[in-house]
Amino acid sequence: MSRSGRRTADKSLPPLYAMTHGGLEAIAADEITRDFGGDVKKTSRGLVVFRVDELTDHILSLRTTEDVFLLAWGSDTLTYKAEDLDTIRLWTARKPDWQHLFKLHHKLRPKTKGKPTYHIVCQMQGEHGYRRADARGAFLEGLAGHIPPGWHYNNENAWLELWLTIYSKTAVCGVRLSDRTMRHRTYKLDHVAASLRPTVAAAMVRLAGIGPGMTVVDPFCGAGTILAETLAVARTRSRGGAVHVLGGDIDPNAVFVTSQNLEHVGQADIARWDATALPLERGSVDRIVTNPPFGKQLASLEDIEPLYTAAAAEWDRILKPGGRAVLLVMEHDILKRVLHARRWSAARQIRVRLLGQPCVLSVWNKPV
Repeated sequence: MSRSGRRTADKSLPPLYAMTHGGLEAIAADEITRDFGGDVKKTSRGLVVFRVDELTDHILSLRTTEDVFLLAWGSDTLTYKAEDLDTIRLWTARKPDWQHLFKLHHKLRPKTKGKPTYHIVCQMQGEHGYRRADARGAFLEGLAGHIPPGWHYNNENAWLELWLTIYSKTAVCGVRLSDRTMRHRTYKLDHVAASLRPTVAAAMVRLAGIGPGMTVVDPFCGAGTILAETLAVARTRSRGGAVHVLGGDIDPNAVFVTSQNLEHVGQADIARWDATALPLERGSVDRIVTNPPFGKQLASLEDIEPLYTAAAAEWDRILKPGGRAVLLVMEHDILKRVLHARRWSAARQIRVRLLGQPCVLSVWNKPV
């Protein structure tokens, strides 16, 4: 600690980077900065590079990120040509202090019983003059001599993972600190068709700006992912008044799955209901956060506009004046039309891809 009482940054700590769902980088950067005291250095598609003063397992509780890594090296000057393989090989071999990175990893992920295991992951998107297998081979050549003797390679559930991710002209290499529970959570035991990714749901809840004493509803709750993420936020923001969380779905199986997934998360009122005729009082809700059925996976395009029109009428009825709704849909033009007809104003729009389809995550305010 410094004389002023403020924590002094550990200068031996390398930068970290977080992988995000494409389009959610700014939301993840906000969580890293506001909730974790991080200093964001750079963002690019699916990536947030940042520093923290102290490395603790608190960083593993990020909710809007898919994974978190210690940064070994990064570059945004790939040429798309085979010469990139030399860059990968040389930078992997010479730039990182791998033993220091391994020690930092061990601090958060203590060794398990038996001989240590490791795994190598190579991801590549975009057109390049070499194959992913070639990039992985160059990565492995660069790592030669850096993996301690006696460690065993393991394809599944390895204790330590080293990643190389290539996206267009950007490459980033690091040591994974998180595990699958960051992106998949531990509560999600059951699923329904087209179930929402927890990190996307967490981003939606963050955009909702939930505060003490609020009532929050998801009229199309599906597997309950948005409700679970709302409850996670409610636990930290209930001082000054508990957050009341409501959800329902017309599908009885979805209601059952939601009840199972929320069993160890928190208390929410769950019901089977028709989202176009909600059993809620006028002006009784502060926030609506929902992912209505969209696209060919769950509904025909002919059914979307009547559904959105009827659902919007209910949203307008139950939401308090000045209330906020965070909505994720594929048919954004239809949604925009029906909400503008009710004089709702759009505060933010973010383009993302879900289930391989282009979608829009939007924030709306009901007039006062």
